Amino acid sequence: MRQLSQIEHTLESLNKQATQVDRTRGEHHQALFDERLFHGKARLLVPCVEEAQATLSSLTREQQTEKLTRQHAEFLTQRLVAQIEAIQRELSTLSIRKKEPKHRHYFRKSIHRLYQDLAQHQEWERRLKEMVRAQELAVSQASFSQQAQAQQTLIKTEQRLKRCQDSKLKLEKQITFREKSK
Repeated sequence: MRQLSQIEHTLESLNKQATQVDRTRGEHHQALFDERLFHGKARLLVPCVEEAQATLSSLTREQQTEKLTRQHAEFLTQRLVAQIEAIQRELSTLSIRKKEPKHRHYFRKSIHRLYQDLAQHQEWERRLKEMVRAQELAVSQASFSQQAQAQQTLIKTEQRLKRCQDSKLKLEKQITFREKSK
């Protein structure tokens, strides 16, 4: 049990470090780890630490309910050790990561162009918000027979606004990343 509490402590420490790294570095341009080690293609460290914590939870839960077979215990233990080592390796190589050449995806557009795109998205967002307000008013004033059509138009405009806001957020992240990596 003492070993489990040490592992929990290690994972908590890794979570704090990963949170800090993810805040400063942002999303990596490619998956950080092999898909067999961590499900999905995580580009941030925190989801990987959370997955390692879930592996530990599975191990302890199955042990407590006495459903843990020897083979499954070995599998989960090996997986957990590999996950922790991979996260620790990634954290220890941060200085190397800073020096590695950036993926061409981040350099397609100049920073000036990114700012122009951001300004354009802000203008589109402003216009779409006005359209949503106008269509909300139209829905409230529409007759019963026109209500469904007005509601559909409102939903489509809200979806456009959401996509615009998502794109704007992505541009802001790219600008932040580019400014930090100067």
